Amino acid sequence: FFFQAEDGIRDAQESRGLGDVYKRQTQWYMGGLDRCSTLGFYFDLAQQTKEVTAGKVCYFQFKSTYKHSSGKIRLRVTTVARKFSDPNNIFDLVPGFDQEAACVLMARLGIFKANQEESIEVLKWLDRSLIRIVSKFADYKKDDPGSFRLSKEFNLYPQFMFHLRRGHFLQTFGVSPDESVYFRGTLCRENTTNSLVMIQPALLQYSLDDPTPIPVHLDIDSLKNNVILLLDTYFHVIIWHGDHIQKWKEQGYHNQPEYENLKLLLDAPQEDAKLIIEDRFPVPKLVITYPGEGLERLLKSRVNPSNTNANNMTVQSGNYITDDASMKLFMDLSLIHISEPTRLLSISYAVFCLKKKK
Repeated sequence: FFFQAEDGIRDAQESRGLGDVYKRQTQWYMGGLDRCSTLGFYFDLAQQTKEVTAGKVCYFQFKSTYKHSSGKIRLRVTTVARKFSDPNNIFDLVPGFDQEAACVLMARLGIFKANQEESIEVLKWLDRSLIRIVSKFADYKKDDPGSFRLSKEFNLYPQFMFHLRRGHFLQTFGVSPDESVYFRGTLCRENTTNSLVMIQPALLQYSLDDPTPIPVHLDIDSLKNNVILLLDTYFHVIIWHGDHIQKWKEQGYHNQPEYENLKLLLDAPQEDAKLIIEDRFPVPKLVITYPGEGLERLLKSRVNPSNTNANNMTVQSGNYITDDASMKLFMDLSLIHISEPTRLLSISYAVFCLKKKK
């Protein structure tokens, strides 16, 4: 595959032709693409360019040359036109903001920076980026966290950033160098849907009352004794049996005819996991675990540690020892940064959290 991209700017009032266009061309070569491959293009405008381009239209033209399975060389041309927003009115950007695509693009940019900088510096950069966005587009009153509001175009973006900074893409703790390269490389080539599964995994619940899968929050409170959970992290498909379910299974109740509903409950997540695995390449690893088992860490490391008491334990899912901040603390400290902008360049929310404990 051979890609050639052109971008140019013309006056918005120009009705015929392209008029005076400022063109730039760039070329790339790709070894191959599949149906899930995506490419990200980043455009950064200089300050003087922003003033000149106000009210004008920018177009991007991508020319893809590739060899078809028939042996013929084909050319595909894609042209996209976008109007520059008014720099004095940033809320013109709100209707067109795609928070899911923005999250994936930020993740890829973070991976690029992580290959050149220390992980803590990348996390600080990510925190600063989030704080800048919410300070510009959120509605809030100073020193009143309860007044914080984000429009529907931005309301999921903070939680995406929360889960991104806890994953293995920007920091390498707990994974081997080979695993780190594999995780990062996969995120940089997959489509938006698959990338979001890697960043914020999908968690499904199965219970005796309702054996059909129900989406639940990616939270420690979802780990209950009487349910089965299915977590898809893209690289792992994890089936977690609650404490009661695991004990019933060990005692063989699911093999008795009068407890057929328990057998159906145990089979349901495995059938769904099989469908996920069959449709994905590279093939994810299937993990079946339960409270206290070693591989349970794969599930607990991805959930939000919201419900921990003074002894850092949860009610139903056993000990949960972690230094990670919860989603609530993450957002509370982000609001502190908004109210105290002098902290922005010096410390991230994690460092501030440690200082607060001392």
